[in-house]
Amino acid sequence: MKDRMEWFEEARFGMFIHWGVYAAAGRGEWVRSEERMTEETYQGYADAFHPDRFDPETWAELACQAGMKYAVLTAKHHDGFCMFSTNTTDYNAEIYNGRDYVREFLDAFRSRGLRAGLYYSLLDWHHPDYPHYGDRHHPMRDEPDYMARGRDFGTYLKYMHEQVRELCTNYGKLDILWLDFSYDDMTAEKWQGEKLVRMVRRLQPDVILNNRLEGSGEMFGSLISGTPSVCAGDFVSPEQIIPPAGITDIYGRHVPWEACVTMNGHWGYHKDDYRFKSPRTLLRKLVECVSKGGNLLLNVGPDASGEIPEEEEEILRQIGAWMRVNGEAVTGCTYAGIEKPEYGRITAKGNVLYYHVFEEQIGGIPLSGIHRDDIEKIILLCEDRELEVSDSWIVRAYPDLVFTDIGEGTELPDPVDTVIKVIRKG
Repeated sequence: MKDRMEWFEEARFGMFIHWGVYAAAGRGEWVRSEERMTEETYQGYADAFHPDRFDPETWAELACQAGMKYAVLTAKHHDGFCMFSTNTTDYNAEIYNGRDYVREFLDAFRSRGLRAGLYYSLLDWHHPDYPHYGDRHHPMRDEPDYMARGRDFGTYLKYMHEQVRELCTNYGKLDILWLDFSYDDMTAEKWQGEKLVRMVRRLQPDVILNNRLEGSGEMFGSLISGTPSVCAGDFVSPEQIIPPAGITDIYGRHVPWEACVTMNGHWGYHKDDYRFKSPRTLLRKLVECVSKGGNLLLNVGPDASGEIPEEEEEILRQIGAWMRVNGEAVTGCTYAGIEKPEYGRITAKGNVLYYHVFEEQIGGIPLSGIHRDDIEKIILLCEDRELEVSDSWIVRAYPDLVFTDIGEGTELPDPVDTVIKVIRKG
């Protein structure tokens, strides 16, 4: 496991791409469930989904500009529409549009040197043998007319396992398989999870798996038990939250994790959701993830034409501008083992510490967790300028702390995150 996780814990920043038929509705990826939409009504959106501006090369370029190192695309979401060529159903992009969006995505991102993987929903609201009436999420959950009707869940499992086999067989080396998700009694055992995982590991021995065969975004699963199950996956996937103290198992050992976060309030395209998080917030949350030993998988939701919304592009461009100067304080970094300073965060890479200063300071910036005799060099990253250890009389009352000054006054060179790089001796 350690070997296959090395690139993941080096990358730290990835792009999640939620894109499918639901983009034609423009009301988020759960629209069919939330509006109790019938198959016939939803079919209108499937018929209208013809993304003539889809260009995965532009997506890959944007990911590179933002400093992202990997990406995950929804190969199939809960609505059951397959964005790939499959022999299991006609409900797929090749039949509808003559294109295999998964293959095009993988080719484009791999050509840019980015790691690439696929999201696959264990749920399927289109398949006739998936539970309908009484299921917590199915659009027809409240309609008695959609009771059993001879549904055979075993038939659905064969269908689902075969689709996963196709994805693991027909598209070359996958870096991530992001399964989603378990709930109520629909958990690993019911999914025939052990059988599924063993197949995936045989076909894609280096792929990394998330933990959602055992739970959903609020669950850690057996990865933190100290004795993970076959279905545990390789990393925990908290959703829309940054774990307050990172994630460890019951023995206090680090467990790899990745926070998946939206830019607004939806994963899939929503034409009326303008509640975008600021680039500053998202950048600081990326740094927070890394300072706690985790990754950030930041979502984009392309529209029905295949274009990423302008607001999301601009956010990524602003993050990218900071990353081009300061990316070394994120990529390849992890927690420092030093208590978080009041003004920001600390990330670490080998013998280097990166102090992320979010707030202006008076009297110098304290560099906690290090002795002055251990310091080889201090550098202000955004100006590539060497700094000195402060010997000012105002810090003499704190002999156990190292202080440095970035210049006259208190204004930070970068008000979002000014990074001070400390190289330790040895």
